Amino acid sequence: MQTINFGEHFTLDGYGGDEGKLNDEALVLNCLNELPEKLGMKKLGEPVVYLALENDEKDPGGWSGFVVIAESHISIHTFPKRGFVSADVYTCKNGMNTKFIGEYFTEKFGLKDIETNFIKRGTKYPTENKY
Repeated sequence: MQTINFGEHFTLDGYGGDEGKLNDEALVLNCLNELPEKLGMKKLGEPVVYLALENDEKDPGGWSGFVVIAESHISIHTFPKRGFVSADVYTCKNGMNTKFIGEYFTEKFGLKDIETNFIKRGTKYPTENKY
């Protein structure tokens, strides 16, 4: 059976971010509200953002947010005291604009450096229904 690539998963870890921006619940929510449209994706529901309290020496707490999109999901986790943000954009579409996403998060959170990974998902995804 022939297969196609199911989708793409982009991860971004941002360093040296602005503590105030990383600790801004409204900014995290705004990113989750506007980024799907900017990427040509459709939200299936409203994003949610939670305050994640400090839970050990490695995790000093911050904001965690998530939005489910028709194409999959986008998540953001901030760590203001560390100047760090971790984000995922996962989609069943192909051709994700990773340069735009990197620039978007860099600008929104005042990042000094980013580290990214790009994964092709479902490389054995069937081209036809099996059942």
